Amino acid sequence: MYIKFKDIHFQYEKDHPILKGCSASFNQGEIIAIIGNSGSGKSTLLRILSGLERANHGELEIEDDILFSEKTFVEPNKRHIGMVFQDYALFPHLKVSQNITYSLSKKSKAEQERMLEQMLDLISLSEKKNYYPHELSGGQQQRVALARSLAAHPKLLLLDEPFSNLDASLRRQIRSDLQEILRKQKITCIFATHDLEDAKHIADTILYLEEGQITKTEVNK
Repeated sequence: MYIKFKDIHFQYEKDHPILKGCSASFNQGEIIAIIGNSGSGKSTLLRILSGLERANHGELEIEDDILFSEKTFVEPNKRHIGMVFQDYALFPHLKVSQNITYSLSKKSKAEQERMLEQMLDLISLSEKKNYYPHELSGGQQQRVALARSLAAHPKLLLLDEPFSNLDASLRRQIRSDLQEILRKQKITCIFATHDLEDAKHIADTILYLEEGQITKTEVNK
């Protein structure tokens, strides 16, 4: 398997567990939905996989590399994992082009320009590259946040409630756009949602998370 996480436990306070032994594995290029109500532990699981939180117990393996276990903890910036937050977390003082190339500071100027044009074409926002985030619609901001993560060629992309701030018509469009982009880039993606329709629309596999436990895994055909 390309990605495996095993027996993940997490609690902020003693005797108040958030995650209670979550395990799953996926193939490269799969789109995985984690569905659950507010407070079920979806966002916490994503933050643990990204390295923003440390699990109390468990392990994560990508391409045979252990990213965390009882003996190992790879820092977030070395995991090659991209994460798009619910509020998109774009830098308000940077233009679209600068937001997208932010993670490419170690690349040459020519390489940055090449990646920028590739990402702008991918998200169909070439004409907006000199705009600031506040000049974009919610759907456009989401696509910029997605492009910023994809520009770094992550081994895994994590999305936290990617459709929750969108109205119904835009939600349907962005779901289709997201699926197309992920398929083109062959990116393995895990996204958290509380909406079964979102999960059914684009996910290959659906994990049902209830009170910190994965209660059901469903292959979505």
